[in-house]
Amino acid sequence: MTDLIASAPARATGSGAASGAKLPAAGLAAAGLLVFLVAWEVVPRLGLFNPLMLPGPSAIPAAFWSELKSGAWGSAVGSSLGHYTIGLALGALLGVVFGVATGMSRLAEEATAWIVRVLRPIPGLAWVPFAIIWFGVNRTAAVFIIAIGVFWIVFFAAHGAVRSVERDLIEVADAFGFRRWHERLLKILLPAALPGILVGLRTALGQAWMAVVAAEIFGVPGLGQRMMQASSLLATELVVVYMLTMAALYGLLDSAFVALQNWLLRWKA
Repeated sequence: MTDLIASAPARATGSGAASGAKLPAAGLAAAGLLVFLVAWEVVPRLGLFNPLMLPGPSAIPAAFWSELKSGAWGSAVGSSLGHYTIGLALGALLGVVFGVATGMSRLAEEATAWIVRVLRPIPGLAWVPFAIIWFGVNRTAAVFIIAIGVFWIVFFAAHGAVRSVERDLIEVADAFGFRRWHERLLKILLPAALPGILVGLRTALGQAWMAVVAAEIFGVPGLGQRMMQASSLLATELVVVYMLTMAALYGLLDSAFVALQNWLLRWKA
């Protein structure tokens, strides 16, 4: 009892130190952001950079408000989120299915090895001409480009996660009678591979936004198209508005995904 009482202040002190350490870290992060914004504002004002090429952050709120009032911002966000969501879901689903299939079966992996080696290095932007030829300049073409950008990330994440499942688990599954492929998949492989698959899906969230710009630069309505229109008019403050919009949307989606990930993997805590 005496030892417990004596150790209580030490624990309290350690807890206080930990919480105290978080405050300086948050303060440093805020200070770093403030210095960055001040430097960004000062550079064009001092004539070190042409304001048409690099607008200061003070020009951004007015540009955003103008776009918001005109309805252009809401329309662009809605359009981009539409094909972003569909392309992400389609690419992720196909990536998980084919990644798990080739991870489970050595025969399937060997049969597709050279197909993967040929197609994987081709960037999503290179598929734009085929997207236009096959689908036209519309949302379907954008979904196609985004799905390709997402597919390979999720495919390799799922494949690697399944391959890394310990053989001991599979032997235990055999001992308990889980010998059919679907039983082994649902009871052993997917639960064990889920953390690795989720890492791939989280990476795909960001990659999909990169693909959105590539998918929209050829005329599909959305954030990317609006950025290209603004840049052609040298309205660089609008370009920054839409860049920050993408960053904010990604941050919200990533935070939501992390919450979902923590919930799905709560059994690991």
